[in-house]
Amino acid sequence: MTRITPQDGVAVVTGAGSGLGRALSLALTRHGLTVIGTGRRAGPLAETQALAPDRFHALPLDVGDWAAVQHGFARIRAEHGRIALLVNNAAVYPRRDILDESGESVMDTVATNLGGTVNCARAALEDMCETGRGRILNVATFADLNPLPASAAYSISKGAARIFTRALIADLADRFPGIVIGDWMPGMLKTTMGIPDGLAPEAAAEWGAELALRADPELTGAVFEMDTEVLPPRGLKGKLKDALLMRRRRPRRLG
Repeated sequence: MTRITPQDGVAVVTGAGSGLGRALSLALTRHGLTVIGTGRRAGPLAETQALAPDRFHALPLDVGDWAAVQHGFARIRAEHGRIALLVNNAAVYPRRDILDESGESVMDTVATNLGGTVNCARAALEDMCETGRGRILNVATFADLNPLPASAAYSISKGAARIFTRALIADLADRFPGIVIGDWMPGMLKTTMGIPDGLAPEAAAEWGAELALRADPELTGAVFEMDTEVLPPRGLKGKLKDALLMRRRRPRRLG
């Protein structure tokens, strides 16, 4: 199994100041990686850094600001070396009824949830395309398929981010098969963006870190929910062929 190792470079985790981002960052440091965590607020990032002071480095920045991302990622290269792994986790969930939204407020959400994913992926690809190797894991949801009330901006932006994953693959997979790109849905978590009785982010982060470290080219395009692959829908012809060949598709699992 091909894996990202400390020799490949450093990891960047966005939204690392709390919740799942903090848990993912700490899980990756336990695997020996140097992790640079981004977030808008320096205070929460410092709290994460205190939990892994030797391997976690805080980088306050707004991922929705392309110039800030360019500057920040250049600083990462200068201080820590090339970027081998990017986990796009940063997101905002304003929970506003559409009648309380405006075009401007929706686009503010899009700037972080979609724009931040685009900005950081584009910046990390500077290193990955040069070496021909890397891993981009986008933290996703099914919010675009089943929007909840008061979640229009979140659902739009996260759905567009899933499209962006597929667009990245369309542009890069043939030329750079060693850059592995996919989506991971951690499930309903007990975080400020989640639900009170959700899964502890530390538990979900063990799956996310394991998936992020796996760099087999066959994982490009794969979508995982929690610890299990979500198989793409199969058309009628495909189902008939599977039946005739007595073939059963089995989703991959993390573990």
